[in-house]
Amino acid sequence: MSEPARILHLHSTFSLGGKEARAVRLMNAFEGRARHTILSAMPEELGARDAIDSTVFAEFPADAPSLAGKPGLGRYRALADYMRRFDLVLSYNWGAMDGVMAHRLFGAGLPPIIHHEDGFNADEADRLKTKRSVFRRLAFPTLYKLVVPSDRLRAIARSAWKQPESRVRQIANGIPLARYAAAREADAIPGFTRGPDEIIVGTIAGLRAVKDLPRLVRAVAALPSHVRLVIVGEGPERAAIEAEAARCGIAGRVLLAGFIDRPWRYVGHFDIFALSSRSEQFPISVVEAMAAGLPVASPAVGDVATMVSEPNAPLIGSAHGSLRAALETLATDAARRESIGAANREKARARYDEGRMIAAYAALYGEALGNPGRLADK
Repeated sequence: MSEPARILHLHSTFSLGGKEARAVRLMNAFEGRARHTILSAMPEELGARDAIDSTVFAEFPADAPSLAGKPGLGRYRALADYMRRFDLVLSYNWGAMDGVMAHRLFGAGLPPIIHHEDGFNADEADRLKTKRSVFRRLAFPTLYKLVVPSDRLRAIARSAWKQPESRVRQIANGIPLARYAAAREADAIPGFTRGPDEIIVGTIAGLRAVKDLPRLVRAVAALPSHVRLVIVGEGPERAAIEAEAARCGIAGRVLLAGFIDRPWRYVGHFDIFALSSRSEQFPISVVEAMAAGLPVASPAVGDVATMVSEPNAPLIGSAHGSLRAALETLATDAARRESIGAANREKARARYDEGRMIAAYAALYGEALGNPGRLADK
């Protein structure tokens, strides 16, 4: 048996977001075939750490070079020298770009690096920042591969970042679909009880400005009083969402449940899944809703319109009032909710299984390590 691969992970934050959850699922899947060292530009944001299996070797060194700080040759050289200890470097999104630039400037003798781009924060939700695009173009030439989950990000990589097709690899996000077939847990959402004849609109999102959850509150406020909203997630915009619910007069119809792990336990409590984000790429929460057999209402952001089933696609709109209209359509038509949900479940089963995603990443990372089967499940 070969020695475990030594993998360095460069994160902007190692909190409980989608990309961190995916990274942890991969670490757990690779088991003893890899040893992981995780650096975070925000060392205090390590909420995903507890999700790593106890049998997986993962360290968070305090004496490693910082990913945060002003660009400079000294910082970049220190990061590059640190990379030499590893067999493979994995970097994630803009917050790890200094690591990518360090590899670009001091790449001779360094291990291969694979960069992952999953989307943008509020500061690039409406328009990409030119300086960041230029920085990426300068930093990317020594990448082994640039990995993206969505058609839209693939197009951005080719156009805005000027990457050759051979450097870009698209891998769709996947989830453990079988778990979503099990019955939901009655008490999985703290403080939640369903009243007679109520329709539950639910969402799973970090409470950040880019998710535009006040917009979702306003859309639900326009619907009849038996339609309630449940928001699962935590973040800095909590007070603003609560204030919008109070302003709209529906504070009693909105439940902010906080962060809840293992979404397969509770997504089935929703009747409709809603997304209100200003920017997305390939939101894993949409896949989770599809796996649970829910219809999806959302703006036309990222790949959402092509992710959902064909019957669901007309409910993914670009007009400002389309989210409210889609929710109203679904809230008043139980048969349509059921038929669209069934179609979504079938598409999720066909396209978004976690096993397929893990196999694709294991093959790519193994290829970069010089042995495509090195991280594969034997």
